[in-house]
Amino acid sequence: MLLEQEKIKALGLEAYFVKGELIPSIIVEDGTGEVLMLAYMNLESLTKTLETGYTWFYSRSRQGLWNKGETSGHLQKVIGITGDCDCDTLLIRVEQTGPACHTGSHSCFFNKIV
Repeated sequence: MLLEQEKIKALGLEAYFVKGELIPSIIVEDGTGEVLMLAYMNLESLTKTLETGYTWFYSRSRQGLWNKGETSGHLQKVIGITGDCDCDTLLIRVEQTGPACHTGSHSCFFNKIV
């Protein structure tokens, strides 16, 4: 990623935040297509993601930004970002280092219901 501010502005990212300040972001492992997690982004965290090339999210419980893997070392290097047809959800393909889930599981989706 590592986009400059001018290029980020030209992308018109504000369109994704018309319906609200936070949008769901589905994180998928690039090599396998496995869904790793879902987190929320605001415009600032999306901008930081584009600037740094690593995922940044907005924590609703802590009311602030967090860089995935900053303390654990389980970073997510961004390979690509796609917006959905309604401009209210992102699909982010990453190279995951270590587990994505805070429980130590590779994916946050391991509680089988059916």
